[in-house]
Amino acid sequence: MLYGDVVSVLRGIPLFCKLDPAKLKLLAFSSTYLTFEAGEALFHEGDPADGAFVIRRGQVEVLSAVGESQVVVGTLGENDLFGEMAIILNEPRLASIRAVGRLEVVKIDAEVFLRLVTENPDTALAVMRSLSEKIVRLTARYNDLQHRLFGFQNPAEH
Repeated sequence: MLYGDVVSVLRGIPLFCKLDPAKLKLLAFSSTYLTFEAGEALFHEGDPADGAFVIRRGQVEVLSAVGESQVVVGTLGENDLFGEMAIILNEPRLASIRAVGRLEVVKIDAEVFLRLVTENPDTALAVMRSLSEKIVRLTARYNDLQHRLFGFQNPAEH
């Protein structure tokens, strides 16, 4: 993909739409546009956090290890950001990510991502919103699972 095309892609992603043109061009220059095929892993749980990803087209499954198995704990789609938590926490990847079908993503180097968030309040706010939405979705899944496992009873009573 050409450099100008990456700028256009990034401009169309809500997370970056408020960046001034110079910063957007710098981000495009330091980012990588990648494609993956169905079933292909982008990274695995425990891998070093070398970048954050934004989905341009397609979907990914978020997988977590349960014993020897991988369990799908969620899916992400167009314009979703992922991989940022491990960068912010300075920890290895918390989950594995796998392409559901053909996938196009923009990969932002970890150092560039941290600089982008710390130097741009609008981007920092967008990342906080993204993280908050993830927490809300996970809490809803957790509550649903508790309800299915324990009915209306408090699981602490078991």
